[in-house]
Amino acid sequence: MRTSRLYLLIALVISANAFATDLALTPWAPGLNAEAVAFLPNRTDRVVASTHDGLLLLDEKGAELARFNGNFSSLDSRAAGTRSLVASLDNDRQQAVLINLDVAGNAWGKPLYLPTRDFPVNGLCLYRDSAANLFVFLVGEEGKGEQWLVGSGATLLAQAQRVRGVPLPPSARFCQVDDAAERLLVNEANVGWWAYPAHPEAEVKRTPVALFDNPGREAGAMALMPGGMVALDPKTARLHLFQQTGERWAEQSSLTLPGLKEPEQLAINARQVLVRDDDSGQLYQARLDWQATPVPVAPVLAQVAALRQTEPVARQGDAADDPAIWIHPHTPAHSRVLGTNKKQGLLVYDLNGKLLQELAVGRLNNVDVRPNFKLGTQTVDLAVASNRDRNSLSLFSIDRQSGELREAGEVPTPLKEIYGICLFQPAGGELYAIANGKDGTFLQYRLSAPTGRVQGELVRQFKVDSQPEGCVADDQRQRLFLGEEDVGVWALDARADQPATLTSVIRVGAQLHADVEGLALYQSPARDYLVISSQGDDSYLVLDAEPPFAVHGAFRVGLNAAAGIDGASQTDGLETTAINLGGPWSQGMLVVQDGRKRMPEQAQNFKFVPWAEVTRALKLP
Repeated sequence: MRTSRLYLLIALVISANAFATDLALTPWAPGLNAEAVAFLPNRTDRVVASTHDGLLLLDEKGAELARFNGNFSSLDSRAAGTRSLVASLDNDRQQAVLINLDVAGNAWGKPLYLPTRDFPVNGLCLYRDSAANLFVFLVGEEGKGEQWLVGSGATLLAQAQRVRGVPLPPSARFCQVDDAAERLLVNEANVGWWAYPAHPEAEVKRTPVALFDNPGREAGAMALMPGGMVALDPKTARLHLFQQTGERWAEQSSLTLPGLKEPEQLAINARQVLVRDDDSGQLYQARLDWQATPVPVAPVLAQVAALRQTEPVARQGDAADDPAIWIHPHTPAHSRVLGTNKKQGLLVYDLNGKLLQELAVGRLNNVDVRPNFKLGTQTVDLAVASNRDRNSLSLFSIDRQSGELREAGEVPTPLKEIYGICLFQPAGGELYAIANGKDGTFLQYRLSAPTGRVQGELVRQFKVDSQPEGCVADDQRQRLFLGEEDVGVWALDARADQPATLTSVIRVGAQLHADVEGLALYQSPARDYLVISSQGDDSYLVLDAEPPFAVHGAFRVGLNAAAGIDGASQTDGLETTAINLGGPWSQGMLVVQDGRKRMPEQAQNFKFVPWAEVTRALKLP
């Protein structure tokens, strides 16, 4: 079965014989030879046009009001405060360009050019995310696509920043972005139309909007209207209205464009339509009486931005995993962030994200830290990590003055596939390591080193029904939290001599999206919070760390345009501290693993977020 035939089984088939009526077309702005036109946002009386003689600001009848000289094609626009931002392709320079347009004053501003690309750019479109960051998508030949950050709020950046590459259909020319739904729509001329996630932290995947297997059909330009997408088929000279229902799209209606031989460009504002006939170069206008039911979109989550990030880890793919924060006992600003690289070992960073140490001891998955461990006659702080090469616990001593880590031994376990690890240190000072395996088994070890050699005594064993990973112990309340990836979060008594009775904290559902990954405690004199990596929707959930475990909300780590730091997504491990580490970390910090490193695209790393930003975003008490 050919690939295109397979798509027909999962997507809407557009029938060449679908019922269609004629759209009443009348010429608009005779004599205007425009490559593309676009309505300005929030305006019914202003149109911009790209031509071989310049970018033109036009009134509702097509009369010229202002011109930016040059040779341009393709077009899109977004509101920017009292102004508009216009994106186009400068054909002479072969570069994408963005220009502020003062609509009230009929004046074009200073252009921002994207760097020349190493592939021909066929088209572009703009996207503004929920945090008011402005992006431009470039649609290139042979399936090459890119996303660039070009603005923040109503301001264009001084220099555009490439965010990521996006693999697109090889014959794509047109794109549009539904900002509210964070959806990029792209054509594939001989196949149909596709939808991609537009958010830079989203997984790169596509879903079909409408596909066909008919050489008499062609997927052309698109325009958005509330509740749907209008798409142009140049070969049949028809417009098609598509609306999303759940995960699928359906065609609601179609209209013929009588008299047009090669309709190419399309613009829609409310019910007004402009379409260009490439054969004559003439623009036509019409009134579109279609109505579509707006589709509910996912609620917008609060966003925080990382202030620092670590250098990318030294291995590609799924490598970085879990962080821990070591607090310097005398100078908190000299504290360290530890991070596992499950293809290499343990990494040590300062609070600016600079790599200080690499301990290449094997595939370490999770790591945790506790102070004041007796290593023979010495008192050290201890880091313990799960070692997937040997299904063991790897131990590291931390010098309490310099922060330097050294290998301190290994504790073997009978686990077949060790995964997560966390430490528990009750008021008595003894230290326990709680490790888990992919089969759901948890093993609790008492760690000691009376002779200077660390040893582990198995003191408790229990099991959950499916794969766990993240866990964190509340030393003060002697409570252990653990995550079962597809189920939710449990709490139980952390003491080794107590039964392992599981109490549900929160289950996977509307607020928590599988996989349940990293768990951390933010413990301050005022309030204690449990923070959970909700990997399925790239968010972080904050709950009270005491029953009834009230949920305070979820947030995402978005990009920091000013600092040039991308957001975080696909997070495995995370860690928090409420200790005043100085400067921006006066209320503590949150460290999250970033599973998709963007801007630029590199190996995974860790992001540092001031906890004050979390407090602000969720309005925490």
